[in-house]
Amino acid sequence: MMSRRARIINLLEERDLSPSEIVLLLGLRGRGARNLVLEDLRAISRILRREGKVLLIKPAVCRKCGFTFRPEIKVPGRCPRCRSEWIEEPRFRIEDRG
Repeated sequence: MMSRRARIINLLEERDLSPSEIVLLLGLRGRGARNLVLEDLRAISRILRREGKVLLIKPAVCRKCGFTFRPEIKVPGRCPRCRSEWIEEPRFRIEDRG
């Protein structure tokens, strides 16, 4: 059986996904499931560097005012511009470097 991180890598090599989508696809439950996936993504980004691959990040965006956050492995809670909590999560994808 593959580890959770290996399964995440396989999913992200196929298409881009948000942390919440990864949680659903893996069938994770509980309050900290999304944070667990974010921790895994941080570790995966380090693993990929050694393998000659890269974790691409499409940054989070405020759905109210359109503010684009910095591309990072984090799900923001509130927009710094309009204070809205209506945030589209960042999306992640794995590609070969080059």
